[in-house]
Amino acid sequence: MKPLKQVGQSYLALIDGERQLQQGLFEEAAATYRRAMGVSRTIPQDEAFDYDGFDAIAHTGLSCALVNMERYPETLESVEIALRYFNRRGELNQDEGKLWIDAVYNRAVALEGVGRLDEALKAFRIVSEMIPERKGELKNREALLQVVAQSIKRVETALPGKKPADYKAWWEFWA
Repeated sequence: MKPLKQVGQSYLALIDGERQLQQGLFEEAAATYRRAMGVSRTIPQDEAFDYDGFDAIAHTGLSCALVNMERYPETLESVEIALRYFNRRGELNQDEGKLWIDAVYNRAVALEGVGRLDEALKAFRIVSEMIPERKGELKNREALLQVVAQSIKRVETALPGKKPADYKAWWEFWA
């Protein structure tokens, strides 16, 4: 197989995975993202191909599928690979910025899912700061901010001995 064909097949698989995610076909999307990474591994190393960047994109999509299937330990493995790339590049003004936000959000949800609430709260707060800083289009920005704010409240309430930031004791309402 010629490298150009492999690159094309890899990116077509990413597009298929995104379409499957949007349709709610999470098992299929996970398999498609894994296939995309498998095909990209066959591209010769001497080709001018951003292997790490491609893996970050594919692992972010895979983490979206896994988190929707509530497979949190696998989600954490996948987002850690993506975040190694995105955290190093740190671009909120590029196309990768949306994916970086998705990876941090998926990490927060997975951390909450496995009961690591302190870490989940920190990750949700990071996402709440990243969204407004994002330059360029971000679909459903306001809805996403609302979901993240609700998640922060939910996790704060679930943490033992901690009260939400806007918590007031009953007597404070009468003072």
